[in-house]
Amino acid sequence: MYKVPELQGETQEIAKQKCKLAAETLKGPCITEDTALCFNAMNGLPGPYIKWFQNSLGHDGINKMLEGFGDKSAVALCTFGYCEGPGHEPIIFEGRTNGKIVASRGPGTFGWDGIFQPDGFEQTFAQLDKDVKNSISHRSRALDELKKYFQHKEAEN
Repeated sequence: MYKVPELQGETQEIAKQKCKLAAETLKGPCITEDTALCFNAMNGLPGPYIKWFQNSLGHDGINKMLEGFGDKSAVALCTFGYCEGPGHEPIIFEGRTNGKIVASRGPGTFGWDGIFQPDGFEQTFAQLDKDVKNSISHRSRALDELKKYFQHKEAEN
């Protein structure tokens, strides 16, 4: 696994830059992934910076950030980038899961899963059975888009 620098900017732009850097480093095709948690009350922040917010503030601190807002809705966003290699423009595939930010529930073993409750469920990502979570997650939806791309590409050949 190669590490690329943490980039700044909008989610899609970060995903494109990350994918280009990885393709140049590998000198070949690659797929990269980036995850964001976007609060509607904050116009999409913290977005791609959620990892830093999570590490600095924890679940309680993130909830405190939203105390002054009536809107606790959020979007979990996963972006895959695919690049054929150096000099090629990356193609972006996004998956979204709508939900809301709640008091932390469930195991705190995976990032912000304990505070994200997807729409239509009473459990947080952390509380959901893995199969259920994987069937509705932002990551699985982005991966489905990536699979469709390769299936279509394969059908053309």
